[in-house]
Amino acid sequence: MIEEETITLYSAPDDAGDRLDRFVARAVTGLSRSYAQQLIAEGRVTVNGRIARASQLLRGGERILVTVPPPQPATLEPEAIPLKIVYEDGDIVVVDKPAGMVVHPAPGHVGGTLANALLARYPEMQVNGGIRPGIVHRLDQDTSGLLVVARNDRAMQALTEQQRARTMLKLYLAVVEGHFKEPEGTIDAPIGRHPADRLRMTVTPGGRPARTHYRVLEEIGNYSLLEVRLETGRTHQIRVHMLHRNKPVLGDPIYGGRRPRPTFGLTRQFLHAHRLGFSHPADGTWREFVSPLPPDLEAALERLRAAARAPKA
Repeated sequence: MIEEETITLYSAPDDAGDRLDRFVARAVTGLSRSYAQQLIAEGRVTVNGRIARASQLLRGGERILVTVPPPQPATLEPEAIPLKIVYEDGDIVVVDKPAGMVVHPAPGHVGGTLANALLARYPEMQVNGGIRPGIVHRLDQDTSGLLVVARNDRAMQALTEQQRARTMLKLYLAVVEGHFKEPEGTIDAPIGRHPADRLRMTVTPGGRPARTHYRVLEEIGNYSLLEVRLETGRTHQIRVHMLHRNKPVLGDPIYGGRRPRPTFGLTRQFLHAHRLGFSHPADGTWREFVSPLPPDLEAALERLRAAARAPKA
């Protein structure tokens, strides 16, 4: 399997005043400026160890690391994978994604994805370049819940605009370790790729703006059941922001901390996209959909409550 490549560059005095995206595109053979901008936006480019912006002007003498992921497959093959369809019409599809399913092809997951399943069920769905047909927003592989998918370019544009304007409602249920002092609040902290671990994201001054709103629904022993609303949609946002507040998501294998923690029977993080709302691309009417907790999360929640009720030894 082809692995990602990290390229080390050094800017020269003559590069002072040049934009970072222009410099990277020029310095890396075969890299277009638009792809350089994408890598920078994804946090795959650091300048002197810090996440940077495409428009950053170089001073000369910087050490620049560019991490280039392996190429994705050029074509997407339809696969007849069962899907739980909550709603569908000629413009959109609302899917209740199970935990374990990857949304679109990525390194190590070239098949068996939601995108493969969508293309088999809706052969006409050739929007957004084909490799991510109609995918408006993502959920992590082990996060379950609701996604809206566009069936045509008009719907894709309308839904993408709502994403950009932050008018789409995305509410999650999460169980985190610990309690908050306040019953509700906002975590406003920029997120970028971790400089030492490319599989992780982290709160970093050079990251992209990220805002997460939370409301405590229930305190259970040393844990809290939260309703979380995303204002922005950064990779691993809820998980990173909760860790930033020292409240890691229950069962999180990446951001749950190094010391062993009880999982209450979970094999993944307790995170579920349970409510999704948006204006329909065709007529502008507000549509809202709800997904109840799946059985594995419901069972873990009951075990957690039982443990909290048990008398202390």
